[in-house]
Amino acid sequence: MPGPDRLIRSQKVLVRGLKLDAFIGVYDHEKNRAQPLVIDVEVDLAPHRVEGIEGTFNYEAVVAAAQAIVAEGHIDLVETFAERLAGACIGQDAAQRVRVCVLKPMALAPQADAAGVELVLERTAT
Repeated sequence: MPGPDRLIRSQKVLVRGLKLDAFIGVYDHEKNRAQPLVIDVEVDLAPHRVEGIEGTFNYEAVVAAAQAIVAEGHIDLVETFAERLAGACIGQDAAQRVRVCVLKPMALAPQADAAGVELVLERTAT
């Protein structure tokens, strides 16, 4: 096996199944009642050795960002929520690529388990 200096390191931080209630949706019946959201976030980190907490991505920041977005008030589109959350995540220095999936479990009930959106943001070389 090659020594550790010859390996390409790849690391991903995951937050799966984050459940929040949000005022979200464009229809009249969605304006005045909170609906459940189920959120998955994947953050690909820049290749580096992690020596301590200060050198990695704070996954608690994902939860805090999602809660802050919900606290701002009504959001018309799930896409808007996903964009804001992805933007907060990619704003951390260690993040190279962020994938956010936001599901509304009640949106198409009982015909479907959920409806939602997946969004990917990736840093590009300048």
